[in-house]
Amino acid sequence: MSLSKLIRARPDDASPKRERRKEARPGELLDAALDLFVEKGFAATRAEEVAARAGVSKGTLFLYFQSKEELFKAVISENIAGRFTEWNAEFDAFDGSSADMLRYAMNMWWERIGATRASGITKLIISEAHNFPDVTAYYQSEVIQPGHALIRRILQRGVDRGEFAVTDMDHAAYSVIAAMVFLVMSKHSMGACVPAGQALDPRRYIDSQAAIILGGLLVRGGKK
Repeated sequence: MSLSKLIRARPDDASPKRERRKEARPGELLDAALDLFVEKGFAATRAEEVAARAGVSKGTLFLYFQSKEELFKAVISENIAGRFTEWNAEFDAFDGSSADMLRYAMNMWWERIGATRASGITKLIISEAHNFPDVTAYYQSEVIQPGHALIRRILQRGVDRGEFAVTDMDHAAYSVIAAMVFLVMSKHSMGACVPAGQALDPRRYIDSQAAIILGGLLVRGGKK
């Protein structure tokens, strides 16, 4: 049975009580791993701690995940990478302006990732990537590249519809990425990037950044 099926299996998919408990464990392990990775960092989190928090033995954890690195990859897949299919489907059906699409994408990212525990994954990758090249390569292929492609898709849509003027499509995407990474780092660094007394409101920040980005993208006299 695949990991995704194990995670989503219903309690009545296996008859004996012991088997039903087994079916629930992968999802519990991923939840526990996400909590601990965000709390302590990837390097400092031990496999036995994840197992203990999930209420199982270390041996049970390794029945599903061969190593801590494989566990972290599964956490990335479940919380971020696995969402790109639904996000692309949403944009297939989007009928507003490209400016509206960009604003929607930034707000959607915050609502579904940035405001959740999963946002801590980005901080982990930034702070510990150089020590774990295999995990970093996985994050780049499953999150960075699809994310970059999704933003590029929005920008290209704007160009094709005569709404955006983009001189360098590849690098323009980083303007959006940088804005969202700053928001995550501010959240997980106790506001160290924000001056004292100037609390960062995520929604206002996104609106402001979108306005600045669109100010540079929009064709003069184009649809806003």
